[in-house]
Amino acid sequence: MGFLDKLKGKAGDAVDKHGDKIGDGLDKANDFVDDKSGGKLGDKGDAAVDKAKDALDNLDGENDDIK
Repeated sequence: MGFLDKLKGKAGDAVDKHGDKIGDGLDKANDFVDDKSGGKLGDKGDAAVDKAKDALDNLDGENDDIK
């Protein structure tokens, strides 16, 4: 098992344990950036957060940790 495989496993474990907190953090970061940019991001920021959540959630092969 290589370095990146170990890192992916550890990240997947973190998402399994703290998926709800990670999702909330991504949402808060998006809201902060959207607020500071005067709402210029809009749907683009929401789409980026959704993609990030999906990518993190699929680390373990199941889409069940981040909502």
